[in-house]
Amino acid sequence: MTIQPEFKNAATLTFLELVKSRRTYYDLKAESAITDEAIESIVRDSVLHVPSSFNTQTSRIVLLLKEEHQKVWDVALNALEGLVTAGVVPKEQFEGSTKPKLESFRAAYGTVLFFVDFESLAPIKEKFAIYADKFDPFAIESNAMSQYLIWVALQSEGLGANLQHYSPLIDEQVAKTWNIPASWKLDAQLVFGTPTSEPGEKAFAPIQDRFKVFGK
Repeated sequence: MTIQPEFKNAATLTFLELVKSRRTYYDLKAESAITDEAIESIVRDSVLHVPSSFNTQTSRIVLLLKEEHQKVWDVALNALEGLVTAGVVPKEQFEGSTKPKLESFRAAYGTVLFFVDFESLAPIKEKFAIYADKFDPFAIESNAMSQYLIWVALQSEGLGANLQHYSPLIDEQVAKTWNIPASWKLDAQLVFGTPTSEPGEKAFAPIQDRFKVFGK
């Protein structure tokens, strides 16, 4: 039997319930239950407050809404169509699976582009040379925390989202379209909008194989 813990702060239980309820939603429409300013506030707060090793602040984020959001998935569609023309991707696979998936992303309300500025780590790598090979992975971990925070916060406000990774396929055109600095390296794309269906069933591996406690 699971014993319900007693938390000192009621907000802790609320936060954990939000964490538990976060899911991947693929069927999204171009509507939002909250204002663009509210979405922008969520993303801005993640840029400011998500931790990074040695306070290096390596995450860079671009928020795309409405027509600007559609552009990034036009870029992806064009890139994949190019692979079909080049014979890299079978046309049947593209038409039957890849294209409908990309069009479903395009049909959403917005996309958050997550970048990492690895070049900004040069001074800290020089200062702490013994850890130099660790700072790039640390930067990716910090970026992942931003992805998760925004995902949970958007869902808390009634939006669904799914996380995609189309790098490096779209990187060059994304940089040109939005004048992204060369040092920003694209890591992930979070697609969001109003859900039009329920998420799939989520399965959990046995917790006893993944979690241990000592000292109780």
